[in-house]
Amino acid sequence: MKTTKNFAGVGVLTAIAASLCCITPVLALISGASGMASAFSWMKPFRPYLIGITVLVLAFAWYQKLKPSRKLSGQEEIQCACEVDEKPNFWQTKKFLGIVTVFAALMLAFPHYSSVFYPDNKKVVAGVDATKFITLDLKVEGMTCESCNLHVAHAAQELDGVADAKADFTTGKAEVKFDPSKTSEDEIVQSINATGYKVAGKEVK
Repeated sequence: MKTTKNFAGVGVLTAIAASLCCITPVLALISGASGMASAFSWMKPFRPYLIGITVLVLAFAWYQKLKPSRKLSGQEEIQCACEVDEKPNFWQTKKFLGIVTVFAALMLAFPHYSSVFYPDNKKVVAGVDATKFITLDLKVEGMTCESCNLHVAHAAQELDGVADAKADFTTGKAEVKFDPSKTSEDEIVQSINATGYKVAGKEVK
């Protein structure tokens, strides 16, 4: 019987798909292909549905695995004894389904712990009067989760002279505090655009 394996496979695929928009920025950071960070941001609206499908599929797989088997009687029991005694392969075991369930849960929760993959690249800008720093407010398109926030902020903080950067996907905005003698508004905009997210507007405070 391949039911457990098939349902487990569907559960894994939907779990990965549900968090693909958040996994991609981390993969882009690790691989150095920063421009692909927003490649799957279009999937964000489908995330709740994919999560629901994952939960339902895995719940049904566990139901199939845990439901009591029908008791056989008389001749049927004798005829099927060989099948009852046959040891199921690994793909049909509770252990395999348990591993798949844990993996799916980790994928679905990925946005909540994606920060562990981003190094702290904030710089201490010394020898500069803090009053001379400029704060740049940016409208950024394509951000869908915490991973996107981290990726945008990380890109800005890579520039010399940037003292702090933060982004918020819920508002679609980013804020960058920088030393204008070391970097410029255009360089900051270019660094963010290079990630695949797009700066749609800017304002200096």
